Amino acid sequence: MPDPLLELRAIDAFYGDFQALFGVSLKVNAGEVVAVIGANGAGKSTLLKSIAGMMPPRRGDIVFDGQPVGGAPAFDVLRRGIALVPEGRRLFPSLTVAENLLIGGQSRRPGPWSLTRVYDLFPVLAERRNLPAPSLSGGQQQMCAIARALMSNPRLMLCDEISLGLAPIVVRDIYARLPAIVAEGLSLILVEQDIAQALKAAAQVYCLQEGRIALQGNAAELTRESISAAYFGI
Repeated sequence: MPDPLLELRAIDAFYGDFQALFGVSLKVNAGEVVAVIGANGAGKSTLLKSIAGMMPPRRGDIVFDGQPVGGAPAFDVLRRGIALVPEGRRLFPSLTVAENLLIGGQSRRPGPWSLTRVYDLFPVLAERRNLPAPSLSGGQQQMCAIARALMSNPRLMLCDEISLGLAPIVVRDIYARLPAIVAEGLSLILVEQDIAQALKAAAQVYCLQEGRIALQGNAAELTRESISAAYFGI
């Protein structure tokens, strides 16, 4: 078996004196979709922040493409090929759609994604490229946030709650675009509270419960009972 693209080895993460992650280990292979599920406060967003360089782990190792990145700053992690789609989209409100996307391309990593390609993936963004980002609907803003991350031509994209606050039909539309993204050679980590969507999209699933891995396995083999027990800690 080839080495994983990303490997977390027993990482601990803290907010001041408060420990949010306890010995979390996780692997993502090249071209793989991994879902991380769990209730509010389980540590899902903290996990992504640790990988993205926004919250370096206090203990443990993060290895990406064979190189340690656990202590690297966020801008260096991005340049190495890890892009975050943050919870709440975090678009620049004073900029147009196109300007938000161009900011995503500032790392100048080579790869298949360009304005033309992301407009092909999300045609509504092409139609509204000259409008200010806040004028978009919630679903369109989420598409813009995903497209901005793709503009950095990452090898791994971290998606934090991309279905949050969106209508089911919009969520299905966004998830329908993910196979086209993975087909370009990307790996994905999806942090989700929508367990059904996560199980459909992912090959591997990790369930966090109070900062610890409560369950890990093949998405096709996990039972509803085992997921519920891990999710709620029962």
